[in-house]
Amino acid sequence: MHVRRLPSWAWVAALTVAALAAVVVLGIQADRSVPPGEAPFASRPAATPSPKARPSTPPRKPPRAEVPANSGEGARIVYSLGQKRVWLVEAGDTSRRSFTVWPGTVNPEKGSHLVSFRRQAATGSDGVKIENIVYFSTKSGVSIAFSNAVDGSSPEPASGVQTGGIRVRADDGDAIWKFAAVGAVVFVVD
Repeated sequence: MHVRRLPSWAWVAALTVAALAAVVVLGIQADRSVPPGEAPFASRPAATPSPKARPSTPPRKPPRAEVPANSGEGARIVYSLGQKRVWLVEAGDTSRRSFTVWPGTVNPEKGSHLVSFRRQAATGSDGVKIENIVYFSTKSGVSIAFSNAVDGSSPEPASGVQTGGIRVRADDGDAIWKFAAVGAVVFVVD
């Protein structure tokens, strides 16, 4: 009996197809993965859209908001808890952009943090579709990140729900996304 062997090109083609399939599966799993410090979907409370969601109106900007003193050095994002304001600061300590934000119910600790994860789009814990998500901290098991609502809303945080989303307007979300790669510094001040 004569056993027929497959040509080497057939083996290479089959292995290439299998490797591509594995990469696609891993890519899909990574896209569905949970950011560090965030609970898996099954253990999260069901999110319902906030009835208080309203179209965002740009918060009033002070004439010229200066970068707070003692807010780190070099290129960084500075986030002031008290002013509800963010500055995108260049390496030479020049503010590139500054804008107000709508914080969630969980604030990050003061001090220096690093951007640990980025996600282009998702659904917030309030049921609102968000984009330009830049994670930089966790506190009490809640991931804290900058993001903007796709529909432009700035909802009040849902009563009794811990949220770490710091919402910004769409153009500010684009600016943070372009400015803050993984490893970028976020400095939180009073």
